[in-house]
Amino acid sequence: MADWVKRTQAIQVGDTVAYSKAFLQSTGQYTGDVPHARGKVTALQTLGKDVTLAEIEWDKPDLPGRVNVKNLTTARGIALGE
Repeated sequence: MADWVKRTQAIQVGDTVAYSKAFLQSTGQYTGDVPHARGKVTALQTLGKDVTLAEIEWDKPDLPGRVNVKNLTTARGIALGE
């Protein structure tokens, strides 16, 4: 049970993240840097009840520094193909 809780926790500062599979499919991004980019969350900003932005240091150039956490997955999710 504890393992399931870990995999479903919200994104936190220090997590390694990537764009989620659902986001990439919804925007038609199958090739290029975006699907392969990985980043480290350096801060979280809550803008409202349903909107939290993650500030990210990406390993690829020219990617946005802030991304809605709903469009991201953690390294745990990457391994699970989410």
